[in-house]
Amino acid sequence: MKFLHIADLHFGKTIHGVSLIESGDQPAWADRFLALAADIKPDAVLIAGDVYDRSSPSGDAVELLSRFLTGLVNLGIPVLMIAGNHDSGQRLSFGGELLARANLHIAGGLGKGGSIPRVTLRDEFGPVNFYLMPYIFPALAQEALGDAEIRDYDAAVRRILAAQDIHADERNVILAHQNVTESGVEHEQGGSESMVGGLGQVDYTAFDMFDYAALGHIHAAYPVGRPGVRFAGSPLCYHFNETKQAKKGPLLVTMGEKGEELTIETLAVEPLHPMREMKGAYEELRDELLSSETRGEYLRIVVTDQRITPETSGFLRELCESRESVLMELTSEFSEFSGTAGAAEMEMLRERSLSELFSGFYAERSGGAEIDEEDLHFLKCAEELAERADINEKPSDADILRLLGELIGEEAEI
Repeated sequence: MKFLHIADLHFGKTIHGVSLIESGDQPAWADRFLALAADIKPDAVLIAGDVYDRSSPSGDAVELLSRFLTGLVNLGIPVLMIAGNHDSGQRLSFGGELLARANLHIAGGLGKGGSIPRVTLRDEFGPVNFYLMPYIFPALAQEALGDAEIRDYDAAVRRILAAQDIHADERNVILAHQNVTESGVEHEQGGSESMVGGLGQVDYTAFDMFDYAALGHIHAAYPVGRPGVRFAGSPLCYHFNETKQAKKGPLLVTMGEKGEELTIETLAVEPLHPMREMKGAYEELRDELLSSETRGEYLRIVVTDQRITPETSGFLRELCESRESVLMELTSEFSEFSGTAGAAEMEMLRERSLSELFSGFYAERSGGAEIDEEDLHFLKCAEELAERADINEKPSDADILRLLGELIGEEAEI
């Protein structure tokens, strides 16, 4: 039996103000995954939670999920899906009994006595039991099992699984959306939800009775403890740190007889707009962008040798736009105020006016944006008064009124 394992779709997500539905990124991924599924013809598709980016999804997100699931059902592929911590289990599983008739099985919550749905598929070696466990937290397990002594996530998951009727002599697969670790050690994979700071840890041994654990929640793809306990990762980069991960894509899992080693392969679904981080000296970055023929990217640029000025910001943004790319983040790691600045640098700083220093600081902190003309005019007015003021004297009423007038845009009177 072969099945595709995906997770953390986060339909409806926005990155740096860009809606990944309106930009076409998530719809394109959905279409490309459907084409891949039509070609491979898996026995099932497993979706391990965080289908939506928030518990109250937008209409566009709901429509996209509907189209995606309908496409899989029309291909005749059984779909097994669970709710993650970003989902509303109640909303996600609405009409579950009716949808199950179309081989679309959704687990949004726990049943009576903490039961979780079990879906059995068959191949030439017999049954494969798929257990659909939605996101579990201690209070949920306490209520379902009537046990107030359940205090942590690991105990909650183990108690819920202990309440299931699991046939150890058959092949068993579980879908779970948890922070699964090995001996409490989290993998530093980087990126959005790639680490959750120790919150809600469940040790991988909780899934020892399963031949494969299809995990969601962490956005990086990697095994935990053994090859058969595995995070699929998110289908697209949802954070620039995720560009440092290995390639993203659905996992194709092939199961043979009970006890036989699994075959797990990462397949490629190319993103509509690849994300990339560029870091280095300004001239090097400029030359690389000018010589590159790559188009249609989401970029983060980190300048290391100078601050961001309105001129450099405008140039880089126009250059990216000319290549149909989006400069999502522009920042500088250069600090003129570091303790390593030499005498020449310090003298240069002393020669700059207050308005020049503040304008540079504002541009660096705002990604290259220019300070408003009215604010700059007010700043220069304050600078002029400061230069001719006696540090030991209080500002005169006339000076105060002048600054007040600049602030409110009219002549002030006592």
